[in-house]
Amino acid sequence: MLTIFAICLGLMAVSNFLKPLKLGSHAGFVFFGIKLSGPANAIVAPIFGLMLAILAYGIFTMRRFALPLACFYAGYVILNVLLFTLRTYGISSLPPLLWMLFIVVAVGVSSGTAIILNQRKAELG
Repeated sequence: MLTIFAICLGLMAVSNFLKPLKLGSHAGFVFFGIKLSGPANAIVAPIFGLMLAILAYGIFTMRRFALPLACFYAGYVILNVLLFTLRTYGISSLPPLLWMLFIVVAVGVSSGTAIILNQRKAELG
């Protein structure tokens, strides 16, 4: 399961690195519930991309630093989804069922990573 989560986080890292290129009409990093654009997006999105790439590497190699990083990211995702939902209530371009699926996957992968790493912390080197 950790391998699947690491792959998902690696794909998110790539996605974050690509956000400043505005490849889609909805491209833009969401930071504490606010969709960024311009210079803020060009700075923050790659920083989170780098963090996720480091986290994915830490999971693949079972490094000790992966656990606190995963816990931080899980907390950030929960807070970010909550703030975005509160700020854009009724404005989301996704249908409600897809929005709920997104929330479940986002929180599940980020929190699941932290939980599984915590359960396996004796294996972290």
